[in-house]
Amino acid sequence: MLERLFGLAEAGTTPRREVVGGVTTFLAMAYILFVQPAFLAAAGMDAGAVLTATCISSAIATLVMGLWARYPVALAPGMGLNAFFAFTVCGAMGIPWQEALGLVLTSGVLFILLGLFGLRQRIVALVPDGLKSAIAAGIGLFIAFIGLKEAGVLVPDANTFVHVGDLSSRWQPVLVSGVGFAVAGVGTVRRWSGAILLGIGASLATALLLGVTSFQGVVSMPPSLEPTAFAFSLDALLTPGHLGLVLLFLYSDLFDTVGTLVGVSTQAGLMKDGELPRGDRAFLADAIGTVAGGLLGTSTVTSYIESTAGVEAGARTGLASVVTGLLFLAALFFYPLVEMVGAGYPIDTLLITAADGPPSFNPHRLLIHPITAPALILVGTMMARSLSDIRWTDPLEGIPAFLTVAGIPLTFSIADGISFGLMSASALALLSGRARAVSWPLHLLAGILAARWGLSLAGWP
Repeated sequence: MLERLFGLAEAGTTPRREVVGGVTTFLAMAYILFVQPAFLAAAGMDAGAVLTATCISSAIATLVMGLWARYPVALAPGMGLNAFFAFTVCGAMGIPWQEALGLVLTSGVLFILLGLFGLRQRIVALVPDGLKSAIAAGIGLFIAFIGLKEAGVLVPDANTFVHVGDLSSRWQPVLVSGVGFAVAGVGTVRRWSGAILLGIGASLATALLLGVTSFQGVVSMPPSLEPTAFAFSLDALLTPGHLGLVLLFLYSDLFDTVGTLVGVSTQAGLMKDGELPRGDRAFLADAIGTVAGGLLGTSTVTSYIESTAGVEAGARTGLASVVTGLLFLAALFFYPLVEMVGAGYPIDTLLITAADGPPSFNPHRLLIHPITAPALILVGTMMARSLSDIRWTDPLEGIPAFLTVAGIPLTFSIADGISFGLMSASALALLSGRARAVSWPLHLLAGILAARWGLSLAGWP
């Protein structure tokens, strides 16, 4: 049956290799089970419901990928997209999480429609390759920045915006994160399977010893989905300024999926004459996962580059993805462990305020998550690899790329950082007499973004 479903002999693999590869992929990406509830809880969502939604939507998407597309690629809520959801859309922009889920759901439906009309490749071609690489690297820096904040290393500062805090008064969470990062970093260098998960385990052990978290148990019944399931709202779609967020969710998911599928398939030797057989099915698995996430209560589901760990362990067919998908379902019963790992640790900071009078300092209680911080920092370093794909010697590519890479973490907004890159790419091409170096749809998109910034400068909301 397995041979008939997956063509193991033709792919040069065995059931054992596929099982080992599927388990390896799960271990490499299982950190999302700890990070995702902590991230979306910052947006006001129920952490237990987020975990359940994450496990189910990841399992659905990964099983579709394995059984229908038959690729050794696993899917889960994407890093970077979850930060955009929690800290930009819900945090900085103040959009309720129910409406943010509606935006995610809409982007997933559009992703399906794009496949039906054959528009996916055209959209991918719209943004220059250098800018795609810059977006990935910028998101990586953004995630690492959040990780350093969650570790308690960086705190708000009145003069320099952020600085290294008084580590003598918060050495416990910093030590927790430091031990975890050291283990995960060494494991990554030595190519251990599940190095990030091992780092989280080391952080958890250190946190228990230092009293940063407390033992909650290991196994229990899955948390209820009721707080988030079908709680989405489409009210955000009634605000014209929010329609662009749907496109940002869609573009990011699309670029992540394309890059991951090409990377994993090339490593596994599955590309045929530069094409990806059953590529539409793979894209549809991604879109189905995002729709499931929007319905159940989690952010955009996308393909994971950590699938390369499973390929290195021998995975070549969709059987490995089936194994990974089943492990996501099994993880539903380990919520107490997730609750321990995602525990918040309060620290005191000073913030400056200047409402109507002169600036003044006010004490502020900051909740950090030092156990999951090492995963964020290390994932950030992995995403920064795409910097090497940018042609820095060509200013028309290098300048927009730099503005994107720097803009995303410095503005604490993925949307603003991307808009910097798109607008500068268009403006530089037009003003330097190289307008045709950028596609006309990108010029149009840049014009829309420039109009939006112009309205903001004029005082429009």
